[in-house]
Amino acid sequence: MSHQSELINSDIHAYLAAHENKDMLRFITCGNVDDGKSTLIGRLLHDSKLIFEDQLAAIARDSKKFNTTDDDIDLALLVDGLAAEREQGITIDVAYRYFSTDKRKFIIADCPGHEQYTRNMATGASTCNLAIILIDARYGVQTQTRRHSFIVSLLGIKHVIVAINKMDLLDFDEAVYNRIRDDYLDFAERLAIPDIRFVPISALRGDNVVEASTRTPWYQGATLMKLLESVEVAHDTGLGALRLPVQYVNRPNLDFRGFCGTIAAGSVAPGDAVRILPSGKTSRVKAIVTYAGELASAQAGEAITLTLEDEIDVSRGDMIVHADAPAPALGRELEAQLVWMDEAPLLCGREYLFKFSGKTVAGRVRCILARQDVNTLATVAADSLQLNEIARVQVSLNAPVVVDAYADCRATGSFIVIDRLSNATSGGGMVESVLAEPKEAKTDELENYRAFEVELNSLVRRYFPYWDAKDISALKP
Repeated sequence: MSHQSELINSDIHAYLAAHENKDMLRFITCGNVDDGKSTLIGRLLHDSKLIFEDQLAAIARDSKKFNTTDDDIDLALLVDGLAAEREQGITIDVAYRYFSTDKRKFIIADCPGHEQYTRNMATGASTCNLAIILIDARYGVQTQTRRHSFIVSLLGIKHVIVAINKMDLLDFDEAVYNRIRDDYLDFAERLAIPDIRFVPISALRGDNVVEASTRTPWYQGATLMKLLESVEVAHDTGLGALRLPVQYVNRPNLDFRGFCGTIAAGSVAPGDAVRILPSGKTSRVKAIVTYAGELASAQAGEAITLTLEDEIDVSRGDMIVHADAPAPALGRELEAQLVWMDEAPLLCGREYLFKFSGKTVAGRVRCILARQDVNTLATVAADSLQLNEIARVQVSLNAPVVVDAYADCRATGSFIVIDRLSNATSGGGMVESVLAEPKEAKTDELENYRAFEVELNSLVRRYFPYWDAKDISALKP
C-alpha cells in the first residue's frame, strides 16, 4: 500500500494533515534505450511497498507472457502500459506515476530513450525539478546520454542524479563506476547543471535503489531513494515577483467581475497595488476568490480569481504584476531556444501561432542564429530545423507579448509553436531575451510579402504534391 505510516491506524486526521503539508518533487528518468528507466521506477515503487497486491499479480502474469527478464518479475511493465511498449520492451510515450513516502510526495515522468522520441522527453522534463539520468555500466556515456543531459540543462533543471545501472552485470566493479563518473563530469562541465550526484545501482536486483547494497562496500553515499527525499528544491523557483497570466474573465452577473488564472510566480494579497500589462493601468486587489471562499493570500501554483477595486480593462492574455516591482519585458522581437517537434521542418519566414501563457499571437521565426549539435555541444549554421533539432532563433511576432527570461520564470518565459493548418504543436521554446524592435518592422511590406510567399509555397507543396506548374515565386507581379 502507498503512504506507509503508523498515523493511518492511530489518527487519520493527523495523517491527512501531515500528508497535505509534504512538499512535492517532480522528477524525470531519462537516458539511452534499455538503460533501465522503467525498471528503475518499478523497483522504486516495489521496494517502497507502494504497489498493490493485485497490481503485482498482474505484472507477474504479464512477465511470463512477454518473458523479458527470465524468471524474474519485469517491474518495467508497471509503467510501460501500451501494447507496443510491452511487445518491443521499450518506452514510447511519457508515463506518469504518483507516490509518496513519509518525507515527500513524488510525480515521476518515465520518458522514452529513442532518439525519435526526443520531443516526448523534452515535454516530460519541462515541468520537473530533478532528472535521473541512467547509464548502462556496460557501455558508459553514450550519445543519447549527452543529448538528454543537454536538454535537461536547456530546460533549467538544476539537480541531476546519474544512476549507473546494471552494475550487477560487471560484478559491481568500482573502477567501472569511477571511469563512467569521470567521463560524465568531463562532459557536464559545459552544461549549466549546478548539482550532480552519482549512485551505482542495479534496478533489476534493487541494489542501492531503496536499500543500501552489501555488494558495494566501496560506495558510502546515500541510496537513490534517500537522495530523492533529501534534495532541496524549495529555492529553485527563482523569480519572487508576482506573475499572474489572466486566463479567463469571470462575469457571472452585474455585481462581479473577476480575473482568473494560476499564479506563475510570487504571491498576492488583498490590498496589494498591481499593474496590468501591457496596458499599464494600475489598481489594488480587492479580494482573492476561490471555490473554498476568499483567501488572505495566495502563492505560486494556486489557481485563483482576483477582483480589483477599480473598473479597468483586463482581458485574457494580460499579465497582472505588482505595481512597485520590476516588470517583465514587453516586445515583439524575441531571442529564444527552440526545440522542433514536428515531422515537417521549420521554415524561416513561414507564419505560425505562438502561445505564451494565456495569449496566442501569430508570428514567424525570422532567422536561425545557430543550431546546436546536442552530441558535441558545438553550434552549426542552419536555415531550417528538422524533427528533434534544437537551435537559438530570432522570433518576430505580429503583436507584443509580456514575457520573462526562461531562466527567471519557466511559466512566463516559455512558449509553444502551433501549425496554423493542422493546429498541432510544432515546437517548444524558451525565451532568452526581448530584442529592440526594428524601426522598419511595422512598415516593411516586402518582408510581409515574402512571408506570404513562403506560406503559399508550403500550401502548394502540401496539397498539390504532383503539380507541375512553376514555383509560386515566379508568379509574383
